[in-house]
Formats: sequence, C-alpha cells, structure tokens
Amino acid sequence: MKTLVTANQKGGVGKTSTLVHLAFDFYERGKKVAVIDLDTQGNASYTLQEFRTGVVASDFFNGDPFDVVNGKDALGMALIESDAALANMETMSLSRAGECFRAGIARLAEQGFDVCLIDTAPSLGVSMAAALIAADYVLSPIELETYSIQGIKKMNAAITNVRKANPKLQFLGIVPSKVDARNPRHGRHLEQLQQAFPQLMLPTTIGLRSSIADALASGVPVWKIKKTAARKAAKEVRALADLVFTKMELIA
Repeated sequence: MKTLVTANQKGGVGKTSTLVHLAFDFYERGKKVAVIDLDTQGNASYTLQEFRTGVVASDFFNGDPFDVVNGKDALGMALIESDAALANMETMSLSRAGECFRAGIARLAEQGFDVCLIDTAPSLGVSMAAALIAADYVLSPIELETYSIQGIKKMNAAITNVRKANPKLQFLGIVPSKVDARNPRHGRHLEQLQQAFPQLMLPTTIGLRSSIADALASGVPVWKIKKTAARKAAKEVRALADLVFTKMELIA
C-alpha cells in the first residue's frame, strides 16, 4: 500500500478538493482506496460520506485494533472520517502519536488497500506530523497568494525535519490551485515560485473554477458535473491525478 498526505500550513488552498479528486480518480482506476480525514473541519468527510465505514480518524491514535468494513455500494473506497476527538490528539506526544498512526496504516495495508490518502488540518500539529511520519509521499496544493507562498517555505522545512524520523518520505511537489489566469498577481507569484522551487513545482495547475466547488458539494468528482464549464476543470484535475498516480508508482 502506498500512502500520500496532502498538506499545507495555510488553509483554503485547495488541499481537500485535490485529495478528494485523487481518491475518485484512483477508485475509478480500480484501486482500493482508503481516505483518512485528519482535518476537524471534516470537508473531505462531507464529500465522501457515502463511503463511511464506521471507523473514525481518532481510532488511529488510540492503539486499538479496528476493521474497516466497506458499505455494500462502496467496495473500492473507504472513508475514515473526521471526528471531534481528533482535537484531543494534539495533546499527545509526537512519538506516541506517530507510533499509533504507523500501526493504523499497517492495519489498513493488511486489509487489502492499494492506496491511502490523508487530508490534514492547515497547521503543523501532532496529527499532521504523525501522518507525515507514516507516509510515503506528500503533496502540497498552494494558492498563488503571498500568505500561501510563505507557508510553503515552512512546509518545506517541516518535511525536511520529518525525514529524520521517516527517511522514505518523498515530497512529490507543489501544485498551484485556484489559479486565476486573468489575475496578473497570480502570474507573478507563479513565476516567483517556479524560480524559488524549480525542482518542486509540478507541471500542472488547477484553475479557479466554480464547478469544482459544485462537485464537492454534490459528493461527486468534477467530471460528473454536467456543465460545459466543468470540462476544463475535469481535464486539469485528471492531468494532476495521472501525474500523481505515475509518481507514486501505482500499477494500473
């Protein structure tokens, strides 16, 4: 099983929409996908609610065994949803949280999942750090605004630090999200990022498109939205998913 975390210390950057669309894409490719929602806002849990399993995210931190039982109509996708008890995890020691979370990921692998996708809260707390300690890959969606760019510098430093505990962690890169091609500021910031992080910038962007929000609210991927405006968004999201699928060395 391969494990990917989407992470950014700035909220509202398209992190959850990226993760959810990766989950739908991988699911449609025939992969058995587990999604863990570590963000107490629970946005991924809302969009993927039809794939609920009864297992919640805080279960991964208490050290108890669990079995993920998929719903009869969702045999290839399993949601481990966000729950209120996640807030208590921030008081755990990182060593204990990391140990428990690694054990939880190992149990998922034993239950036959091909890929695990983990959404995180927009802060480098204990739960995000534990997820990075257990993961194979990390992907950072970013909005082309000043605060988001500052957050990437911190995120890059955090990933470098986590590698001391998890040398296998690979930073897949930065994906610009909510890009407004008509906004000169976005163009300048994209150029700045490409100059500052040439090795980390992925060669694909996701535009600022209302059809993506419509899809998330409806619990479906954007390519299921029957609007002409959704076609461009679907093409962009599919291109990103294809790139990530290849970089994660998942077998079609």
